[in-house]
Amino acid sequence: MTDTRLARRLGLADSVVIGLGSMIGAGVFAAPQPAAQAAGTAMLIGLAVAAAVAYCNAMSSAWLAARYPESGGTYVYGRERLGEAWGVLAGGAFILGKLASLCAMALTFGAYVAPGAERPLAVGLVVAMTAVNALGVGKTAAVTRVVVALVLATLAALVLAALAGGDAEPGNLTPLVPDGVGPLDILESAGFLFFAFAGYARIATLGEEVVDPGRTIPRAIAIAFGVAVAVYAITAVAALAVLGGDGVAGSGVPLADAAGGGAAEVAVRAGAALAAAGVLLSLLAGVARTTFAMADNGHLPRPLAKVDARSRVPLRAELLIGAIVVVAVALLDLRGAIGFSSFCVLLYYAIANASALTLPDRRRVLPALGLAGCLLLALTLLGAA
Repeated sequence: MTDTRLARRLGLADSVVIGLGSMIGAGVFAAPQPAAQAAGTAMLIGLAVAAAVAYCNAMSSAWLAARYPESGGTYVYGRERLGEAWGVLAGGAFILGKLASLCAMALTFGAYVAPGAERPLAVGLVVAMTAVNALGVGKTAAVTRVVVALVLATLAALVLAALAGGDAEPGNLTPLVPDGVGPLDILESAGFLFFAFAGYARIATLGEEVVDPGRTIPRAIAIAFGVAVAVYAITAVAALAVLGGDGVAGSGVPLADAAGGGAAEVAVRAGAALAAAGVLLSLLAGVARTTFAMADNGHLPRPLAKVDARSRVPLRAELLIGAIVVVAVALLDLRGAIGFSSFCVLLYYAIANASALTLPDRRRVLPALGLAGCLLLALTLLGAA
């Protein structure tokens, strides 16, 4: 048995929970609007395309994680399989994409808490979460379970309110492909919806802590993926049934508006705010640590690799990332942040798929499809910018 520095304690159930915690977050509240702006009701087709590409990416990452069970993700895989320059490109794409994602999470928080005051609230949240991370406070598995449960309860309340409140109209779901919407529009919507799957490969990065990773990781990814896609599809159908494609496209908080007011809307707003804050907290830490790792290897300025003696965290990296996100919140809108984040992360996973293609003991169909899908969606988003 291969030695590991960490204890293998995560079974199938825990791995699935971690996967759901990574996928079912604030993205489900933020991505529907730009996706509907691109393709209207055809965003449902875009969701299927985004899910297919994301699944290929996740499986490629799982295979690579089994071979290289260390932190860094595609920054490591690209460096080891394709060469150092590709690893640095992957790491840079990850940092830039996640900086935009952090901006989107903060703006989503502000939009659902107090429409019209998004930016001040977003800045306040970034400052608060940066301060928490600087103190060395970590996210536990128990917190992940609680957040997943609350977000799922929020989405269930939305679906019940939307479908049982009398405002849902089946006609709002037709035609599935509205007039004037073409294949490129659907692909653009898929690019925006890809944002909602951000974090789906986090299961794969836990290779050192998963029991029987070669068997458990692919099964956990498949189960978590299936649940997440079902939740996204049901939620999207409920929102479209109430608001229609134009209504979702024109709403800054489509899921809250679909709830129809009252306690259900309050619950949706609270759930969205919780999800955004939770994702932002953990993602700030993750981006800072990737920055730290790249600085430690000399691919970013060396001072960013310094660890604070008291809190034992990369404090300079934490503060720099927080400051950049504050500036981004002041400059970007939600649609722009989501589009740029998806573009960068698609490039990141394109390198992961290219790395997986070089593995001698794996089938190459999924990595090839994932590579082609990532590049196609990224080009579509670039053309829409």
